[in-house]
Order: sequence, then structure tokens, then C-alpha cells
Amino acid sequence: MQKKNMNEETNDWGSIGIGAMIVFIALILVAAVASAVIIQTGEKLQQNAQQSGSDTQQEISGKISIITVWVGDQGAGAEEITMVFELAPGSEPIADDAVHWAVICDDGAGTPAVVDGDLSASTELDGATAVAQFDPGETYMIDLTVGGGAGNSCAPALNEEHAMVISANGGGSTYETLFYQSITQGDTIV
Repeated sequence: MQKKNMNEETNDWGSIGIGAMIVFIALILVAAVASAVIIQTGEKLQQNAQQSGSDTQQEISGKISIITVWVGDQGAGAEEITMVFELAPGSEPIADDAVHWAVICDDGAGTPAVVDGDLSASTELDGATAVAQFDPGETYMIDLTVGGGAGNSCAPALNEEHAMVISANGGGSTYETLFYQSITQGDTIV
């Protein structure tokens, strides 16, 4: 009978070993699944971060920074404002006709009036050198006709606020509020 007890003990140890092996294999499978989920989540986060970075770079790389805007020539039936601007830091060169501006104001009848155009008539800050593209690190100037002539008018008017939007094709947009505390030529409105 003693031999029988010894065999029973051996069988118990064997079944405990097999149970431990099954638990060990199950833990390895759970760890493998958890690892796969963590790796997949990390890859998705990296892709989202790269896309966000790319979108941000695209937005900034084609943005105009307004340095100043003042009341321009108010004669000859065409009221103007003069804008001095540059490309935002990190920008790539942009064709002058790929940047558009719009001034939005109240036309007095309760509906907005919009005057718009592109920046193709820009010059370097000296006012004499015409440009075909805007380069980083350079400063430019342009006279924008906002009143008079045919169509809508957002002529400078004392104590009025007009909205100005500048957008580059495939790039960013700049928004400024023009406040006319004075409509004398040369007075700052930004």
C-alpha cells in the first residue's frame, strides 16, 4: 500500500505542474495581446502627432504678419489704406498673387460690404521695387483701395471698426481689426 500512496503523490505533483504551465502560457498570451494594443496605440498617436505638426507647419508657413496699417491717400475718388507686412517666421516664399485680402464693414444698410483683392501690387518697403513673390525676412508695403470707385466701399470713417482678413492659398489666414480714430493720411489704424 505504501507504493500506491507514493504514486498518488506523484500524480498530484504532475497535475499541479500542468496547471501552473497552463497559467504561465495564459499569462504570456495576455501579455502579448496587451503589448500589441500598446504598440498599436503608440503608432496611432505618432501618426496623429505627425499630422498635427504637418497641419500646423502648413498653417504657419504661408501666413502674413501685419506690421502696421495706416490711413493712405484719401483723394482722387479712391480712399486707400497702406499696409506694411512680412511673412511669418518659418514661412516659405509665396507668389504675390497667391495672397488675398478682404476688408469687411457695415454698408449702413445693415448688411456687410466687402472690398477685396490680392497683394500683387506690393513693393519692397522702399516703395519702388516691385516684387513677384514674398520672401522670408523681407518687409513689403501695399496701398489697398478700400473706398470709392465702383462696387462696395469700406472707406475710412471716423470711429468705425472694419475687419481685415489676409489669406494665403494653401496657407494661413491673418485677421486684424482696423479702428479709425482719425482719418487723416498717415494715422495708424492697427
